[in-house]
Amino acid sequence: MPRHVMPLVDAKVKNAKPGVKDYKLTDGGGMYLLVEPGGGKYWRLKYRFGGKEKLQSIGVYPEISLAGARNRRDAARKLLAYDVDPGETKKAQKTARIAETENGFEAIAREWYVAHSPTWASSHAYTTRRRLEGDVYPVLGAQPIGDIKAPEVLAMLRRIESRGALEVAHRIRAICGQVFRTDPKEVAPLLMAIDGYAGSFVVKCALQLAPLLFVRPGELRQAEWSEVDFESAEWTIPAEKMKMRQPHLVPLSIQAIAILKELHALTGRGKFLFPSHRSSARPMSNNAVNAALRRMGYEKETMTGHGFRAMPRTILDEVLAQRPEFVEHQLAHAVKDPLGRAYNRTSHLPERRRMMQLWADYLDGLKQGAKVIPIRRDVG
Repeated sequence: MPRHVMPLVDAKVKNAKPGVKDYKLTDGGGMYLLVEPGGGKYWRLKYRFGGKEKLQSIGVYPEISLAGARNRRDAARKLLAYDVDPGETKKAQKTARIAETENGFEAIAREWYVAHSPTWASSHAYTTRRRLEGDVYPVLGAQPIGDIKAPEVLAMLRRIESRGALEVAHRIRAICGQVFRTDPKEVAPLLMAIDGYAGSFVVKCALQLAPLLFVRPGELRQAEWSEVDFESAEWTIPAEKMKMRQPHLVPLSIQAIAILKELHALTGRGKFLFPSHRSSARPMSNNAVNAALRRMGYEKETMTGHGFRAMPRTILDEVLAQRPEFVEHQLAHAVKDPLGRAYNRTSHLPERRRMMQLWADYLDGLKQGAKVIPIRRDVG
C-alpha cells in the first residue's frame, strides 16, 4: 500500500457526511468509498486488467461493512493474481444466479399457473394458488426444477399429512405433477380467443406472435423492424435488450412470417413492430398485451403476457420429443453444452429452426381440433 494512503476506520466511514458533489474516501489496494450528495455510500474497486483500467462495484454501505468490503477487495486481488478479471467473474456469477432463479420450481410453477388457469373455475384457481404459495413454494420454490427428486416431493407431502390434511396432500401431489408437465388441451382455448380478438390489429399481432416466439413480453414489444430478416426468417435481438445480456436469435416459422408480413404493411415504415398508439417513436406500453387479455376475459391472476413462455417448455420435450437444452436455449436461459461451454446465439440453429416450425404446426393443430397426445408422468 502506498505510504500516503491512510487506511479507513469504521468511525470515519460511518460519519462521512454527503457534500455538494461526489467525493471519495480511499482505503488502499484500489478500494474507496464513494459518498454521493444524496447520502448513498458505495464501495468501489479500481484495478487494471489487460492493460485497461477498470472499476467494479463491491457493495453498498452499511449493508457491506468496511471489513466486508476489504474481504471482497482481497478476493478480487487474488483473482487478478491468477490473471482472471474479477469484474467478468462477477457478471458470470450474476448470470448463473438469474438462470437458476428462472429454472426454479416457483418460477416455473407461476408460469404454468398463468398459462393454464384461464380455463379453470375461479374458486379452483384461487385454491390452487393458495396451496402452492402456502405449502409448496416455501419448501421447493427456490430449487431448480430439474434437481427436484421424488423423495423430496414425498417428504413435503408427508409433512402436510402429519397435520391431518390428507386430502390437501393428495391435491398438492396432483398440482405438483401438473407443474412438472403441461396439459396441451388447455392451450387451444386461449389460442382461439386470440384469433378472435377484435381490438387493435397491432396488439392482436403481438398476441398471436407471443406463443410462437418464446420471448419475454418486454423483448417482444420493443422489437424493431431492423432486427427482422424476412429472407433468412430470423429475428436477432441485441444483447442490451435481453435479460441475460447476450444477443439472442429467434428462428421464425412460416406462421410467424405470415403474421409479421401483415403487420409490416401497417407499421413497417416506422422503427417498431408494435408502436405506441400515442407516438410511433416509442413501442407500445408494457400493459398493452395484458390489457388486451383483460378485454378477452382473462383476469391478471390467471393470464399475463409472460404466461406464453410456459407453454412450450414441457410439450416440446415430452410430446414432441425435442431435446430440453434446445428448448431452454430458445427461451434464452443460460444453457451449457456437455463440456460446460455456454451456447452462443447460433448454437444448434438448424435443430432449433425445425423445432420452432414443429411447434407452430402443433399449435395450429390444437386450434383446429387435432388429436392431443396426453402427457403421463407421475411425481411419486
